[in-house]
Amino acid sequence: MNCSSRTGPGASPDLVVEIIETLEACGLDRDEYQLYNAVDVEALEEILHSSCGDVEVRFTVEDIRLAVTPDSVNILIDEHPDSAD
Repeated sequence: MNCSSRTGPGASPDLVVEIIETLEACGLDRDEYQLYNAVDVEALEEILHSSCGDVEVRFTVEDIRLAVTPDSVNILIDEHPDSAD
């Protein structure tokens, strides 16, 4: 059962653009990586849009950690346990 309203084969250009823009916002130039060597965007999109529940996929491109959901691409920031609770 597919809960997505998206149809058709191939990765969405919107998802690819959003990932690339997020990487560029982190200062990574397009010439410094090849996205398709880091992640299979078509498989990523299939995972994100084939689940009826909450799903988040995390991956790293050139030391930049990303969390991708059906609605967003977010940068993961390492939290340092410097302070005691």
